[in-house]
Amino acid sequence: MMASSEDKPSPGKEISSTVEALTTITHSKDLESNEPAAASSDEHSFGPASKNVAPLSHHDESAAGTPSLPISQTGEPISQGAPASEIAETPSVAALSVDNEERDDDSAIGDPSIYTTNISARSSVYNFVFENGRTYHSFREGKYELPNDEREQDRLDLQHHLFLLTLGGELYNAPLKDLPGGLHNVLDIGTGTGIWAIDFASLFPSANVIGTDLSPIQPDLVPPNLHFEVDDAEDPWLFSHQFDYIHGRALATCFKSHMTVIKSAFNFTRPGGYFELQDCVVPFRCMDDSMKGTTLERWVDLIMQATARIGKDWTRVKKYKEYLEEAGFEDIVEKKYEWPVGTWAKGKKAKMLGLWYREDLLSGLQGFTMALLTRALGMSTVEVEVLLTGVREDIKSNRIHIYIPVRVVYGRKPL
Repeated sequence: MMASSEDKPSPGKEISSTVEALTTITHSKDLESNEPAAASSDEHSFGPASKNVAPLSHHDESAAGTPSLPISQTGEPISQGAPASEIAETPSVAALSVDNEERDDDSAIGDPSIYTTNISARSSVYNFVFENGRTYHSFREGKYELPNDEREQDRLDLQHHLFLLTLGGELYNAPLKDLPGGLHNVLDIGTGTGIWAIDFASLFPSANVIGTDLSPIQPDLVPPNLHFEVDDAEDPWLFSHQFDYIHGRALATCFKSHMTVIKSAFNFTRPGGYFELQDCVVPFRCMDDSMKGTTLERWVDLIMQATARIGKDWTRVKKYKEYLEEAGFEDIVEKKYEWPVGTWAKGKKAKMLGLWYREDLLSGLQGFTMALLTRALGMSTVEVEVLLTGVREDIKSNRIHIYIPVRVVYGRKPL
């Protein structure tokens, strides 16, 4: 969920410096052992990112060519809007608690100046839609509310590293190394910048990997076993073969019918193969009443109203396990994690994840909000920017104890 055109980066502060500084924290030798861990019978702790984590931004700024092949993402009951803040369901991360001694110069998080984001401009040969200073996909124009410009691409790459930190450096949770018959064909739906698909194709060079998205924003220089296609995952799937593994990440905001996509995934997963979703549960949860009466609370209310107005339900992640069961998958596993917004939570790991997620949220805030509130609720750009000024102040204050639940759900297609 999302920065504003007014979030000016500090001179010389590259987003890569954020990664470098945070990665240093990640590899700290004295991370406390009693920090957040996945709440499932199959525990999966927040360990450090793996050594082969890709650089933060893999975009080729010198060559903005067309992907090697054409790229994919569309009814279910409309949510009437969820409450802006919910006093938390008991966090699955047992150690997630408020640090009453938290301060800006906390040694557990290092230099706070690394919050800034620097945006580099590059020309594009794509005919994207320009709206309120941002660019959006032109294929199936208006279907997806988030932009696809360089700023958003940098945020998506940052978010990729946030998921890696959460999953202990792993790209997936499904037991792929024990997959009978091996791993030969892989699909990544809603691939975004393609960074997950690039990492996965590099990790499994003998597998044929396809990434689909509405926007052709992926780089040309990719592993030879990977290609991208412009496609809409809610359309009937027309692939010529089934897949051993299908992956989707951060799809909560993408579809009017997640069930349609999940059924398609079931049909195109080969018997014995796996389907996995990694996503965030919208809206935020709050540890206490610190969100009440804030601009942030009003923003969440407006976002939920707007999504209901356009016929999308962004709260469905909590139903992913149920959806996989309904589609026919078996041996379904759901793992639970939390991302605090900021460094208010106790413990080095919780602070690290909160630092990353606050950067992710601030970097995407304007893009996440502008199209949605202007299109669905008829707000003016000035009204939105005024609203976002207060939202940023609330997020940066570190006094609002909110977090977003994260779910990883995977299941196997019966033999």
